[in-house]
Amino acid sequence: MKITNYALYQVAPRWLFLKIETNEGISGWGEPIVEGRSHTVEACVHELMDYLIGKDPCRIEDHFQVLYRSGFYRGGPILMSAISGIEQALWDIKGKFYTMPVYEMLGGKARDNIRVYSWIGGDRPQDVGAAAKEKQDAGFTAIKMNGTEEMNYIDSYSKVDAAVARVAAIREATGNDFGIGIDFHGRVHKAMAKVLVKELEPYRPMFIEEPVLTENMEAFNEIARHTTTPLATGERNYTRWGFKQMLIDGSVDIIQPDLSHTGGILEAKKIAAMAEAFDVAVAPHAPLGPINLAASLQLDACTPNCIIQEQSLGIHYNKGSDLLDYLIDHSVFKYVNGSVEIPSGPGLGVEINEEHVKKVSLEGHSWKNPVWRHEDGTVAEW
Repeated sequence: MKITNYALYQVAPRWLFLKIETNEGISGWGEPIVEGRSHTVEACVHELMDYLIGKDPCRIEDHFQVLYRSGFYRGGPILMSAISGIEQALWDIKGKFYTMPVYEMLGGKARDNIRVYSWIGGDRPQDVGAAAKEKQDAGFTAIKMNGTEEMNYIDSYSKVDAAVARVAAIREATGNDFGIGIDFHGRVHKAMAKVLVKELEPYRPMFIEEPVLTENMEAFNEIARHTTTPLATGERNYTRWGFKQMLIDGSVDIIQPDLSHTGGILEAKKIAAMAEAFDVAVAPHAPLGPINLAASLQLDACTPNCIIQEQSLGIHYNKGSDLLDYLIDHSVFKYVNGSVEIPSGPGLGVEINEEHVKKVSLEGHSWKNPVWRHEDGTVAEW
């Protein structure tokens, strides 16, 4: 079997889909995307696919080694997201060729389903108590929300009070056992993060995500001394080497590799195995499209220390075009009692509605994240 062709599709709301074709008539799908940089990633995929045309799609490890190591310069969001989408598509092809789901080729099932959480609140969260209760009534057992708007190095305690009040409203509305993930989104700096984690602790969050950016990894140990709440991060880290020092430092309790950014399914499996050796849990980052989620669920299936799965159904970014719109069978991501069953079909376990993909791609998208500024005009983290 040889790779013969490929196609890329820019699709709303902010995604890039890749289809790789073979001379056996088997094709696979991947999701190589950096949100807000999709056209740049598309150019990178074109460069990488020049090498793969004519190659055996089943030699996934070797192809990863070549694409990652042979270009001299390594890593980063653009290159690794391009490699990730290609790698997902190759696993999809290989699974279809051998008529088995990807997880069977990576050790087999360690679970039948995995807990999922739902997003609430948007970028500037409001009315989150009612929104969380709505998700609970719909069967979810956990949510995640952005904890705060932009926050300066030293900022007003009214912003701290507002963040705490939002989490308090969720806890009051949903009860003690409902999971509350609080995403600081890298918007908070060390001094204010220490204040926030301490103030939020009485409400027993499920985790606090990206309390500061991982480029300030040395701050995690200090922040961890101010709370017993689990700290999570990793969506902007790439490959095993991007997680190695984080695990050695020992201040992170949950890592969140994104399978469309970190290097793909097998690379995420290796990262998760490293984390298991350090007694660290995995919660794959996945606020993207259906291919990314399908790949994540294949990892979840065969990885014991995966504890919960992010998913983007109904997320505020997806207005007008949601992930189920691109699938033939909408029931494949059916959520029951706050969990989703692992897709058992061959490859990634989902069938893409190619006709709809092509139709939507005619319009494409040019999604960019907003640029936020503080009151004094300086640029703020989004």
